[in-house]
Amino acid sequence: MTLDANQSDLVLGIVGTGAMGRGIAQIAALGGVRVLLLDAREGAAQEARDFVGKMVDRLVEKGRVEPAAADAAKNRLQVVGGNAELAPAHVVIEAIVERLEPKQELFRELEGIVKPDTILATNTSSLSVTAIAAGCERPERVAGFHFFNPVPLMKLVEVATAIRTADWVADALVTLAHRMGHTPVVCTDSPGFIVNHAGRGFGTEAVRLLSEGVCETIDIDRVMREVAGFRMGPFELLDLTGLDVSHHVMESIYDQYYQEPRFRPSYITRQRVAAGLFGRKVGSGFYTYKDNKPQQPSEPPAPQGTDVAIWVSQADAEAGQALRAVLEQAGVRLDPGAEPGPDSVCLVTPLGQDATTVALEQGLDPSRTLAVDTLFGLDRRRTLMRTPVTTPEAREAAHAALAKDGTPVTVIRDSAGFIAQRVVATIVNIGCDIAQQRIAAPADVDTAVKLGLGYPHGPLGFGDTLGPQRILRILENMQAYYGDPRYRPSPWLKRRAMLGISLTTEEN
Repeated sequence: MTLDANQSDLVLGIVGTGAMGRGIAQIAALGGVRVLLLDAREGAAQEARDFVGKMVDRLVEKGRVEPAAADAAKNRLQVVGGNAELAPAHVVIEAIVERLEPKQELFRELEGIVKPDTILATNTSSLSVTAIAAGCERPERVAGFHFFNPVPLMKLVEVATAIRTADWVADALVTLAHRMGHTPVVCTDSPGFIVNHAGRGFGTEAVRLLSEGVCETIDIDRVMREVAGFRMGPFELLDLTGLDVSHHVMESIYDQYYQEPRFRPSYITRQRVAAGLFGRKVGSGFYTYKDNKPQQPSEPPAPQGTDVAIWVSQADAEAGQALRAVLEQAGVRLDPGAEPGPDSVCLVTPLGQDATTVALEQGLDPSRTLAVDTLFGLDRRRTLMRTPVTTPEAREAAHAALAKDGTPVTVIRDSAGFIAQRVVATIVNIGCDIAQQRIAAPADVDTAVKLGLGYPHGPLGFGDTLGPQRILRILENMQAYYGDPRYRPSPWLKRRAMLGISLTTEEN
């Protein structure tokens, strides 16, 4: 049996008219779909209809919708008083409380009311669609249809197929999503679907850096914005979404994957939740807020330059040459020798290693050795890593040299993988494992992450841009250093790096 989601008389039932239900109702009505609004709270459905009407009128004022189209959309919204009035619906989307039993109960009741080929879709973001469907007599017509808040602006919807979901159900929901002006991505029912699963690398690894004492929150945020190209730093984002929400998701995904080390949360977020430091909505989180703006410390000026020569390791010839070129162009005095002179400050360019390890491997004096991250280039902010015994004089000389052309420099303590290397390699690795598990097609993984999380690239595209071999090297070096399976490379990444092919390449 099939359903034509393009049919002119399509009827959509929405149960639960909070923020998500209202948003879905708006885009459906504007897409030419008749919408039946139902809510258990008396008057809530009418409030939702009025709210959507005002939103549509605003679109007219902004010139985005023609007045006639707006009137037609508002006329497609109908308030109903009970489940029995959903009988005409071709699709019913539930957006009720995020608990398994009420969702199962609702779908069981609806099965005795709606047509045999009516699709029952859940907007759940954290529950198993398979478990919801298990309470139904016809689980094959149940699927996830997960929108993001605010629905009219977030143009992504995840179509999550449960173990017994029929193919025609997913096809119909994909068509319906397009009709409502959204981009659908199809995935299998798994914890976090695509977006909440793929998003585990950004904030969780940033908190791991903080817990190791590598640097401060502002350092991580500046590097991830200015070097890696993210719109917000991870701690700015955690403050925006609310740590009470984000920490719950961290723990939920970790537990649902049976304590998978890649998703391991930190005690830091649990402590801060206990302290009520939720972020922007309470005025205090990783930052303090005044007039809804974060009060971030200003960056101290770079130290004054000295006449100390800078020697750049050529162990990684490409990275070493790039760093030498930048310093030479800035007028920094360089040590041209194959080995550093006795007074020269030594700069190394590791991938996934810490400054101490590289200094000892290359036979350099750790007291005058520092590492520079070249993975993202050196045109914007630069990251400088010192060893535990690097002298203040060597640190200041290296800092001054890197900042001589006016480029800002972030100085951090020793860390295998710097900041951007660690966080981005983790993001890429998790994205690769989503593809490896066949949760979603590679292209859909990247589309979902770009639209749902606003990353500058999808995780697989990020890996291709930076080079799968380099990402693999970062992860292998971090795993070797920490001995933590958190950093074990995905088979998807390893095979494609070894073959020299794109991470988006599917198997024949």
